[in-house]
Amino acid sequence: MVNENSLDGWMKKLNNDSFYNSEFNRRSFLQGAGKIAGLSLGLTIAQSMGVGAFEVNAAPKFQNYPFTLGVASGDPLSDSVVLWTRLAPDPLNGGGMPQQTIPVKWEIAKDEHFRRIVKRGTELARPELAHSVHVEVEGLEANQIYYYRFKSGHELSPVGRTKTLPASGSSVSSMTFAFASCQQYEHGYYTAYEHMAKEELDLVFHLGDYIYEYGPNEYVASTGNVRTHSGPEIVTLEDYRNRHAQYRSDANLKAAHAAFPWVVTWDDHEVENNYANVIPEKGQSVEEFIKRRTAAYQAYYEHMPLRRTSLPHGADMQLYRSFSYGNLASFYVLDTRQYRDDQANGDGTKAHTAESLNPNRTTLGKEQEAWLLGNLGNSKSHWNVLAQQIFFAQRKFGTDTAPTYSMDSWDGYPAARQRITDFASSKNINNMIVLTGDVHASWASNIMTDFNNPSSKIIGAEFVGTSITSGGNGADKRADTDRILAQNPNIKFFNDYRGYVRCTVTPEQWRADYRVVPFVTEPGATVSTRASFVCEKDGMGLKKVTSNAVPQGVKISKEVEEDRHRAHGRAHEKQMEKKREKVNN
Repeated sequence: MVNENSLDGWMKKLNNDSFYNSEFNRRSFLQGAGKIAGLSLGLTIAQSMGVGAFEVNAAPKFQNYPFTLGVASGDPLSDSVVLWTRLAPDPLNGGGMPQQTIPVKWEIAKDEHFRRIVKRGTELARPELAHSVHVEVEGLEANQIYYYRFKSGHELSPVGRTKTLPASGSSVSSMTFAFASCQQYEHGYYTAYEHMAKEELDLVFHLGDYIYEYGPNEYVASTGNVRTHSGPEIVTLEDYRNRHAQYRSDANLKAAHAAFPWVVTWDDHEVENNYANVIPEKGQSVEEFIKRRTAAYQAYYEHMPLRRTSLPHGADMQLYRSFSYGNLASFYVLDTRQYRDDQANGDGTKAHTAESLNPNRTTLGKEQEAWLLGNLGNSKSHWNVLAQQIFFAQRKFGTDTAPTYSMDSWDGYPAARQRITDFASSKNINNMIVLTGDVHASWASNIMTDFNNPSSKIIGAEFVGTSITSGGNGADKRADTDRILAQNPNIKFFNDYRGYVRCTVTPEQWRADYRVVPFVTEPGATVSTRASFVCEKDGMGLKKVTSNAVPQGVKISKEVEEDRHRAHGRAHEKQMEKKREKVNN
């Protein structure tokens, strides 16, 4: 059934609501600039998201196959799931669709041959949302595998497989899922997704950096770039659409999307490196950055299997949300980018100052933080899981006498982190699991009530997943690995190969398998489990249960943690040089 009124209502809300009512301009020194940005933003929204201006083409004919970006499903509930596709016969050039609204039929079945179809309907693919389709199928059975497909004109999409969650509160004995992040297209091939698609998983979480914003060969991996971004640094809505389409065109990524339902959240590169709220990294006015963020958020929604509750509201987008896997695990999907205070001390890796130690600083924003603590306090699940982006546990650099910390991670917001761990401790929570991406390497750490006291209470574990490709091939360890582990007794594991993390969960035990490939600069790498750790809610911390050598992998590299930041810095300098050349010409 075509549900036009609901979407139209959202569109009109986007057009009519004022920019000033959003909460993202919280810094007093930016208020004036934010208001100026808001005035210009209204026209941008109205022009890009207008309603009712396009005729409906009930019998479309496509010059090329329209389902080039594949299919996906996501945000599963016990009785519902989102089905996604986008009509894009010319994906890297705006999609190649006419300025018409196109009906897209869909059906979902209990078998892959569609002999037992349980639901079918039609959605409208609209130009104002890049002819993307987000079908919220309801009335499904809990904990059930389904197959789905789309049809438009005479063209059929590939078949996707999805699964609903168990009923809320129901007794669940186990689940298996994977999480991934950081997939810079130029840095390597998505071989990890080829292997992930063959796993037996209930769900996939993506924790951010789904795309990267850089122009061709601006951000270069230590092992070189092997693919090329199709356009310059992305800024406009069409730019972001084309970049998402290029990433989505990868066959291995499409296979992983088609194999399992995904739950997604973003980090920074979906917009720009290390942005904080409405504060850009460098070299932009706040007004221009808010326009850029608006375009980026819209393109992100258009390309992800998200519900209409996440439809962007100007430069705002509701992305934090929760999912319950029966009584086994409650997942709290966080947004550590949209509402945060600016990085302290000018960002980078710095010693703490009064600014970074300010007790009022926030990573999540007051509303999201209250939402998280409220859910944690009321949870009756065996496991409470924070699916989020940035390193949560303390991670010291520098020296013992002069430590430094990443100002972009939770270490740059220690009071905000302490509020969460203090709350968990006060509620006697011993089952907190944090899933993390961002840093292009695998780490495993105990979550402690006081990271500076090795004998303090352990309330859970953090599993940090490496990148899919970002950073290039990697190695088993880096030049600074031993020193960092010695400085941080809470951290129990490091590895620098690319890959993903597979988690197997029972009421008694959480197991994380670090699944890695030895190289990404050419296809064909095999996957193996570098190490496995378990957490058992006994206050004893992480236990390593397997450790394996990785065939064909480099054992140790000359790289250090700071090299990743230097590569971003060089990329930014290339961008600024291009801008200077453009002005001079």
